[in-house]
Amino acid sequence: MAEVVLRAVGPADAGLFARVAPDVFDGPVVPERLAAYLASPEHLMVLAISDGVIVGQVAGVVHRHPDLPTELYIDNLGVTPALQRQGIGRRLVEAVMAIGRERGCTEAWVGTEPDNLPARALYKRLQPREEETFAFYLYDL
Repeated sequence: MAEVVLRAVGPADAGLFARVAPDVFDGPVVPERLAAYLASPEHLMVLAISDGVIVGQVAGVVHRHPDLPTELYIDNLGVTPALQRQGIGRRLVEAVMAIGRERGCTEAWVGTEPDNLPARALYKRLQPREEETFAFYLYDL
């Protein structure tokens, strides 16, 4: 197995997404959506790359508020199943949090499903303050 290198990406890096390992993203990467995501300065993405193949990713959004501290929302994390439990996910989260700090974020938050035990275990190792929340998805905008 080749070395896994982390790389923060921006608008000029869309070509890297030509080779993605299975289950790194929740679905296929759509070029138009990718371009819009990478063009937004408040969107952050760090890739884990091995031999030119994306084997992991973390996506985050910098939220600026008029009345609250600037925060980083960790929106998505994925590592190809063949490489899970090797520390890649934690490295990705730590990398995106470092970029968030550079952008003025003083806190970060992430949500996951109650039955996603691997994700919950990873986030608990980061020593968070765990809070119960509810999510509501409003689809027909």
